[in-house]
Amino acid sequence: MMVLMDPRRMCPHCRAFITIKDRVCPYCNEAVAPRQVSRDDSSELVGGFIPHFRFNTTIILLLNFGLYIATTIFSMRGGNQDAFMNLDIPTLVRFGAKWNLGLAQGEYWRLVTAGFLHGGLFHILMNSWVLFDLGAQVEEIYGSSRMLAIYFISTVGGFYASALWSPAISVGASAGLMGLVGAMIALGVRHRNAMGAAIRGMYLRGAAVCLAFGMIGAFRVDNAAHIGGLAAGFGIAYLAGTPGREGVVENLWRAASWFCILLTIVSFLKMYLWFAASTQ
Repeated sequence: MMVLMDPRRMCPHCRAFITIKDRVCPYCNEAVAPRQVSRDDSSELVGGFIPHFRFNTTIILLLNFGLYIATTIFSMRGGNQDAFMNLDIPTLVRFGAKWNLGLAQGEYWRLVTAGFLHGGLFHILMNSWVLFDLGAQVEEIYGSSRMLAIYFISTVGGFYASALWSPAISVGASAGLMGLVGAMIALGVRHRNAMGAAIRGMYLRGAAVCLAFGMIGAFRVDNAAHIGGLAAGFGIAYLAGTPGREGVVENLWRAASWFCILLTIVSFLKMYLWFAASTQ
């Protein structure tokens, strides 16, 4: 799924769409600061060398690749000579894949950890390509705190839907990615103008293409996770809206993002303890 970056943002005063180069809104004539919706200017950390660099998106990418290296090494040591291209199911289960039997035994942390695992090289490269662009765009528009909450809730919601509808073991960032697609659709729905319609149409087509691929059995795509992630991302983004002036609401979203980070850390800690016990 290809995601095109839109060189527009919203005026924090009148909420009209303006270009990223505007310093004065042409609609309300109010001054706007660069990247008003995302106050942690992460791109400065790399001096603009990576054009779409955003801190949260990059951290997620690093976690994904770090876990892919760890699972590949473990799988190779277990005798899977093709581990670099295709990981085996037992390895993925040990590292926290969505596994219905485990969930039935109370291992709900799998709904989180499954979103950071990938089944093969092609799988992680495709998801990383989309995340690099789409994650940066959502982080720019919705801000870091909302982006983290949307991604986390979409991942959990996607794999919960998968657990309800599919017995298959499942991994991948695409549940969270579909949540980010849902967030962009919500942006288009909230803004009922030509630009909103363009954004809505573009991401609806992208979601439709992704779900269509999931209907082709050869690709082994978990459409249940995709649909669950898409619905969760749309719902939370529609309710959340985009960042406004500093105040109680913005502080609540920061607290929510830190809570999501805490739950992710706890989930990986539980995965490690389960992993250690299963390999003894």
